[in-house]
Amino acid sequence: MQTIIGILTQLLHAALILIAAPLLTGLVRLLKARLMGRRGPHPLQPWRDLRKLLLKRPVVAETASAVTIFAPWVAVGAAMLAALLVPSFARGMALAPIADLILIAGLLALGRMAMALAGLDAGTPFGGLGAAREMAFAAFAEPALILATLSFAIIAGNTNLDAIAGAFQDGAVGVRVSLALSLLVLLAVAVAENARIPVDNPATHLELTMVHEAMILEASGRHLALWDYQASLRLTLWLALIAALFLPFGLAVPGAGPLAWALGLGAFLLKMGGLALALAVFESAIAKMRVFRVPEFLGAALLLGLLAAVFLFVSTGLA
Repeated sequence: MQTIIGILTQLLHAALILIAAPLLTGLVRLLKARLMGRRGPHPLQPWRDLRKLLLKRPVVAETASAVTIFAPWVAVGAAMLAALLVPSFARGMALAPIADLILIAGLLALGRMAMALAGLDAGTPFGGLGAAREMAFAAFAEPALILATLSFAIIAGNTNLDAIAGAFQDGAVGVRVSLALSLLVLLAVAVAENARIPVDNPATHLELTMVHEAMILEASGRHLALWDYQASLRLTLWLALIAALFLPFGLAVPGAGPLAWALGLGAFLLKMGGLALALAVFESAIAKMRVFRVPEFLGAALLLGLLAAVFLFVSTGLA
């Protein structure tokens, strides 16, 4: 019975994430537009764009290889699998035993590598520039994420996301300075991973400042739809990850029934809406930093992650 409930929860979670990802992107765009005094696009506009692009045949550069064709599928697959591992409205899903933070970090790195290779494969200067910047930023972002994972592992005794969320939900962890530092690390890495302001601007058209968009300048048709969809999945994944770790209220416990699922779904939608509003307010109130300042920004996140792990290690040893 427990296995059947876990499988059903996993299927409902998969349907929720796959459908809601473009809607979340549309909601953030709408909120940013309203904060700037504009009407803004409809929240369903990302889904309309995806449908339009999926009906178009991609145009591939003559110098491109099979990497350009397969890279968007690899990126979407990696983002989709990572998103399926992050709990939304309930814990105890079928994939919960393998929902390891290190595995999620590896899947994100796989998607990043696929995008960088696609940018290089086209042979354009801007594609190579964007790929070089992306890999340079990843050299700081990935260690910072691993250090944050180390802090969670010290607290919960496990790197399994479901177990960490359960420990935080039970309230046994308490309030810790290291958790606040880890939250800042995750926020900084999430901004960089999703190419958001102040690290990057997803709506920019100035090639010299682009990072994420520079790598997919040559994408079109179905390929561009896949890249856009994986970007929405990554944004949803990161917001769901922050919600599961630092806002675990409302999560249905393993083995719970439909009523607990409904309450968990309501809490999840509330948390995602609040995080989307916070992101829109943050991006509307801050300017994009210079590209050469981004390593300093991520280096500070790396330092905070190291401090969080050291503080926890010392406090645990003294206890």
